Amino acid sequence: MQALTVLFVLLASYILGAVPYGYIITKLSTGKDVRMYESGRTGTTNTMRVAGLKAALLTMLLDVFKGCGAVWLAHSLMPQSLWLQVLAPIAAIIGHNYSIFMLERTEDGTMHLKGGAGGATSVGGAIGLWWPSIFYIVPISIGLWFGVGYASLATISVGIVAIIIFAYRAIFEQAAWVYVAYGVLTEIIVLWSLRPNIKRLLNGTERLVGWRARQSHKA
Repeated sequence: MQALTVLFVLLASYILGAVPYGYIITKLSTGKDVRMYESGRTGTTNTMRVAGLKAALLTMLLDVFKGCGAVWLAHSLMPQSLWLQVLAPIAAIIGHNYSIFMLERTEDGTMHLKGGAGGATSVGGAIGLWWPSIFYIVPISIGLWFGVGYASLATISVGIVAIIIFAYRAIFEQAAWVYVAYGVLTEIIVLWSLRPNIKRLLNGTERLVGWRARQSHKA
């Protein structure tokens, strides 16, 4: 019975994460397929490029809920299992990045799962595990997004900040070390998803967002 509960939580968390809110909201508000523009992802940043700020904010909130919801589901069904509470939001992030609802056939005939990069859902998972993390992760992410001008850096920062937060709590507040694994696993998934962005960051051709994007357009 316990194994079935674990399987159910992980599968439900994946499905929760796989709901492509950016695609749905962009389609309803503009009639456009967000996958056909810019990065082709279904997350907050690409939704903003295609459908505007309001659509992007709604997408972000719903994607954050994916991570929170997965933790809450795991906690409600197996409150004693800290590992499941860590792995459930990881499953949601994987669902968000590789959505079964976004299955496509590529030009070479292979099947491919599309989705986002996992930033907002990663934030949601951290909030679900320890809600005050919102006061650390969100300001840093926003600063990198608007200040530095790279959405990919903002996404990459989530896992790093989560590792620092949960390691600090484990060392100084006797919190569980297993939560550090959440930050590590999140960072691995995000870095894998953002491989093309990292290459562009290294060669100086990454897409700009925020005020830097506006400045470049003016120039």
